[in-house]
Amino acid sequence: MALVGIIMGSDSDLGIMKDAGDILQQFEVDYEYTVCSAHRLPGETAEYAREAAGRGMKIIIAGAGGAAHLPGVIAAYTILPVIGVPVKTSTLSGVDSLYSIVQMPKGIPVATVAINGSANAALLAVEILALSDERLQQRLLAYRQKMADDVLKKDQKLKEIGAEAYLKS
Repeated sequence: MALVGIIMGSDSDLGIMKDAGDILQQFEVDYEYTVCSAHRLPGETAEYAREAAGRGMKIIIAGAGGAAHLPGVIAAYTILPVIGVPVKTSTLSGVDSLYSIVQMPKGIPVATVAINGSANAALLAVEILALSDERLQQRLLAYRQKMADDVLKKDQKLKEIGAEAYLKS
């Protein structure tokens, strides 16, 4: 049973949204991918959002580019947390997507991550799920510790070999 739904407005967004799936897989959180357009399939999008909680979902990550209405439409039809991922566009480099998602009206919130930031959307979803799952809490702590250890290793290497050699390596 999928705890997290990863929905995107177009299959062209899959390359960006796959990062979310990769993170969820790493944390062993069940998820599913769906392509469903807020503009071209409004009825199906509403149905997806209305039925998500009943299917066992706890969080929805919604990615969209351009007008980027998908996260907001999903949020309008469910009380589950929705995390919006603005997808970079060729026209305005994703700024249009970012503004469309982040400017939700009062009362219908959508958490918003960086342009093309689906990995952070998945990490936020894991953090939300970890509020009631000690196993996920421990995995998040280990994940963060590994990131810290990696930075310390890079710093040590830089100090040992110097900037010129580090950049060549």
